[in-house]
Amino acid sequence: MADLQDELRPLPEAGELDDEAQTAPSTAAPYTRGATGTEETDAAAPGSVPEPEPKSEQEREPKREPAGERKPAGSPLERARALLTDHPIADGYSGLPWALRHLPWYDLQLGESALDTDVPRLREGHVGASLWSLHPPEGVAPERAVGATLEQLDHARSVIAAHPEGLRLALSAGQVIDAHHCGRVAVVLGPATAAAMDGSLGILRSLHTLGLRVLTLVGASWAGEEGLTRLGEEVVREMNRIGVLADLSGASDATIGRVLALSKTPVLCTRSAARALRPHPGNLPDGLLAELGAAKGLCLVPLTAEQTGPTVRDVADHLDHVRAIAGPDCVGLSGTYDSGAAHPQGLADASGYPHLIAELLGRGWPETDIALLTWGNMQRVLRTADFAARAARGRREPPPAGVTHLDGRRDA
Repeated sequence: MADLQDELRPLPEAGELDDEAQTAPSTAAPYTRGATGTEETDAAAPGSVPEPEPKSEQEREPKREPAGERKPAGSPLERARALLTDHPIADGYSGLPWALRHLPWYDLQLGESALDTDVPRLREGHVGASLWSLHPPEGVAPERAVGATLEQLDHARSVIAAHPEGLRLALSAGQVIDAHHCGRVAVVLGPATAAAMDGSLGILRSLHTLGLRVLTLVGASWAGEEGLTRLGEEVVREMNRIGVLADLSGASDATIGRVLALSKTPVLCTRSAARALRPHPGNLPDGLLAELGAAKGLCLVPLTAEQTGPTVRDVADHLDHVRAIAGPDCVGLSGTYDSGAAHPQGLADASGYPHLIAELLGRGWPETDIALLTWGNMQRVLRTADFAARAARGRREPPPAGVTHLDGRRDA
């Protein structure tokens, strides 16, 4: 195009520019000599701007606000809300699916006072993702574990489908991010109890196909007080291959240690705090916290009065301790809302997360560590599980559905 323009607009010949300059009308205003003998303009030219007068020394200096009138940087709660806008909460455990089954009617989009969780409070608490527990209630017969888990899966998916403006099912780390960018709360299905697979890798694969992404290694003969059996080890390998994360909350110390050594992907402890601060059986001793940190696992500290204490400060103490022992890359949050547990003051429902983050900011937590606590660490674990599963499926064939013979029992 530049060549065409040059052809259409020929360059002027020598001397033409000088001629144009001589013939062009002058826009300058005429000058007259004033009484003082200086040249002054008789009339300002149209559109001309008068020359500004020189500023005094005081006007040239920038204005400085008195020290007492400077704007504050913001309260810890305001800073917490601003930080959570970019790094929302990834909640490691919610009992909402089972709690909803007791209500004759509900609308999570408008709000539900009978629950700890609904869409308005999730947004007020800046929750971006949530793991929905598929654990059946206590007292369910072992032979009903598979059916109860399938019912929970079906119910959870129905709830998500009924609230498309607030919730979205997420089957991978990428889908969690997509849901957050679309203004929805990403729902990851799990944990489910180990009894749900009934010792069958085929059932485990079927549950994964239906959306299960986390399995608690409790309640099965192959993951007991003595650790993993040969079947248990095969279950962990298959979970790595298909992309199901292991939840070790409530597992024996021997099982936790063996899974940490065997698993190729990070593990979760969805409801575990520091046993050194509160001797609850679900909390972890410092030795296991250090092993969890070395394996790049994730300890999700529950917001329950029983495991962490009755105040926000108690929860923050546990977060401080886990961060110090396992490292800032290995600590997260688990609301445990709608699970029947009592919660600390100020954290009664899903809207209270900013108050906890404000407490941590007041204790001097850097924003980078808080971003890992709320969102980054969970994303890392989900993403690593996705990558490891894709790599493992290319190297390892799926084992037979029934492998109970590994523990000396015949397949049913």
